Amino acid sequence: PVTAGSIVVPYGHVIGNEKWRGSEIAQRLQGKIRLIFEDGLGLVDFHLSNRTCILYISEADLVAGDEFKRRLVRFRNASSHGGIVIIEKTQISGQYFLAVQKLVVLELGMVLLPVANQGEASQLITQLVSFVREQSKDHNSNPFLRKRCSQLAEPSVFRTVQQIPGVGKTKALLLLQQFGSIHRLCNASVKELELVVGQTVAQHIYTF
Repeated sequence: PVTAGSIVVPYGHVIGNEKWRGSEIAQRLQGKIRLIFEDGLGLVDFHLSNRTCILYISEADLVAGDEFKRRLVRFRNASSHGGIVIIEKTQISGQYFLAVQKLVVLELGMVLLPVANQGEASQLITQLVSFVREQSKDHNSNPFLRKRCSQLAEPSVFRTVQQIPGVGKTKALLLLQQFGSIHRLCNASVKELELVVGQTVAQHIYTF
């Protein structure tokens, strides 16, 4: 499998796996970002930068059995940097979502972003690309920004925290400032959570 970091992504471009040529995602990305298709990306579906890559799990993958779990583990081992998993959460695949969420976020320690369809996935990829660009611009100029960026502004982590019932943008930011990572947030006690967001929301987060 191709390791993140072994591919050089030209600035302002995204490299897509050849299998996505002609797909809805590819069509919707055209005009928004410069997409280059390459064969031999292995497990990776999209390279957003030299260090950030995406594995896409479709509704069909989830319904077809456990093969996607093996792909996830191999993807985790191959992408030592920023491995992001995008998953289609639909009426059909929704029943598998909690188990996959547990595997990806808690066991493998990767970011999981649910989308309803390929159209939504293309919007998400566009947002992630602009964030990756901003980060690389700020990276050298301002050490304070760099520190804040790494802790708080990882958009995928921020979005994931916002998926929790009762948590909006403000509470997500407070939680990430307090706990620093999804992993620490998952292991926080109700008492620790209450100090940040109050009793009701703390209970929601803990249950979730």
